[in-house]
Amino acid sequence: MNYLNKLVNTLIKHPLTLKQFHNILKKSDTFFDSVELEQELLLSNGLPLHFSNDQVSLKTVSTLIKDQTFCIVDIETTAGNAKDGQIIEIGAVRYKNGQIIEKYDTLVNTGEIPKKIQELTNITPSMTYTAPNLKTVLEEFKVFLEDDLFVAHAISFDYKFISDSFKKYDLGQLCNRRICTIELSKRVIECERYGLKYLKEHLNINIDNHHRAFSDALSTQKILEICLKQLPKEVVTAEDLIRFTKH
Repeated sequence: MNYLNKLVNTLIKHPLTLKQFHNILKKSDTFFDSVELEQELLLSNGLPLHFSNDQVSLKTVSTLIKDQTFCIVDIETTAGNAKDGQIIEIGAVRYKNGQIIEKYDTLVNTGEIPKKIQELTNITPSMTYTAPNLKTVLEEFKVFLEDDLFVAHAISFDYKFISDSFKKYDLGQLCNRRICTIELSKRVIECERYGLKYLKEHLNINIDNHHRAFSDALSTQKILEICLKQLPKEVVTAEDLIRFTKH
């Protein structure tokens, strides 16, 4: 989906007519020859598109932060990328307007887990024997995620690893809009370091089990919540927040 960034950047500026939208797809190197199928693929991959009165827009452009659903995610893995390793645990919470509205937490059936990963996470192979396999977990998580705003601490790792894992099992890829809480916290919190453990201490976030996915997702949710309370008044919509985080 090499055309995705261009499409999103256009939709951030203004809505498109359905005809304009389809013309962009027709002129792009798409997965499907059919623009209708490609449109469905974008939706199933989490791109927050809205269709109304023959117009196509990006939901995050008009959705107020208080009305936006955030999916805060953390994973534990056996290696630094999906080619050399796999996810062994996913933890996530869906958060909206100050409330956690849904939770996802599972280990993943795994063969070998490197010793250093076992020492870091306290996850052993025997703990995963009765867990669902990775494809099942990815299918479940994709349904859980929907087109929420994807949030993670050091998001380039979690987002890419999950997206690459989706592609590995022919489940598409991630197209969700995203926010990194490291970058966001740098904008609104004065701190010497912005690693998760250090920020938890700095902000008095008392959640145990560091380097376990669900606990780290909960810690990241708390950091997001604190950051959202300190935003400049001109940051109003979800897309404003994404732009503010990146600057």
